[in-house]
Amino acid sequence: MDGPALLGAPAPDRGRRGRGGSRRSGEIFQADRSRGRGLVSGLRFVDVCAGAGGLALGLEQAGFDPVLLLDNKTVACETLRLNRPGWDVLEMDLLEFDPAEHTQTYDVDLLSAGLPRLKSNATAARAETDEEKQLLEAAVLLAHGIQPRALLIENVPGLVDADAFGPLRGFVQEELEHLGYGLRWFVLNAADFGVPQDRKQGVLVALKRQYFDAFHPPTPTVERHVSVGRALLGSMGARGWTGAEEWAAQAVGVAPTLVGGSDKRGGADLGPTGTKKAWARMRVNGSALANEVPGSEDGTTGMIKITDTQAALLQSFPPDWCFSGKKTARYRQIGHASPPPVGAALGHAVASALTVDRA
Repeated sequence: MDGPALLGAPAPDRGRRGRGGSRRSGEIFQADRSRGRGLVSGLRFVDVCAGAGGLALGLEQAGFDPVLLLDNKTVACETLRLNRPGWDVLEMDLLEFDPAEHTQTYDVDLLSAGLPRLKSNATAARAETDEEKQLLEAAVLLAHGIQPRALLIENVPGLVDADAFGPLRGFVQEELEHLGYGLRWFVLNAADFGVPQDRKQGVLVALKRQYFDAFHPPTPTVERHVSVGRALLGSMGARGWTGAEEWAAQAVGVAPTLVGGSDKRGGADLGPTGTKKAWARMRVNGSALANEVPGSEDGTTGMIKITDTQAALLQSFPPDWCFSGKKTARYRQIGHASPPPVGAALGHAVASALTVDRA
């Protein structure tokens, strides 16, 4: 049985994964591994495409310790270092990452990836779609080199069951089953975990066979969804706006899905036309973000705008989690993030499966 005492043992086909998804010689990889590491306590993880750290923060809350976080965006890496100076953050493209050059990543308990959102060919340019698929494939191939006990990938709900992504699911299944993983695909809604937002997430959890049967997808942690009004009331009244309570009383639903938008175009707004209409029903102008919340000089009626800090609250980031960059860059990090409570729920579920033999 593969457990903590066997972390130093060679794994079958370990050498298949190398830089940018290429195959490496098993002989070379095992020679690299001779540098090794000692046994450690606790559960460890590597997080790729880490972004602003939403998934990593949730996993930390579930008891995992990060060995390495990787992202190719300078501003995201700055955010991670700003909030967790002790985390090892590497600014690098996932397609260029070679675990042989970062041997501390070998045999971690969990490889996690909150990857850029996949889009159907009908809604995205071919180059953009191909890039997102390449990143997902690279994350899967990384399991060959790292050999984690579990793999967690979070993306769009369609990845779980949409026909358009059938070939991609087939690739993932073939690669991971070859390595001895069992796969579980499912969809979660962040609103079911206390996030004041209707945000459905497609999830893949793959575990080595000896842990697979012990894994169960997380179940909702709240009986009633948290409304936008409840989540933002405190911040709306922070500058003395007398209309805060009246506004919060009518904002009784969860927020539409926050979207960060593309780095290649556009500014900071709350999403496409349909999403903005949903915001308008809560008296929120979704065409832009405010620089500050309403003050005592503002009227009590009409539309308001939310700030990027309030958007972070709608993603359930802690109030003291800071985001680097200018307003648009901050909002994009927030909108692209995985809400920490979802990461925590997934982390607890994975940890429960991985530690069942220790109970």
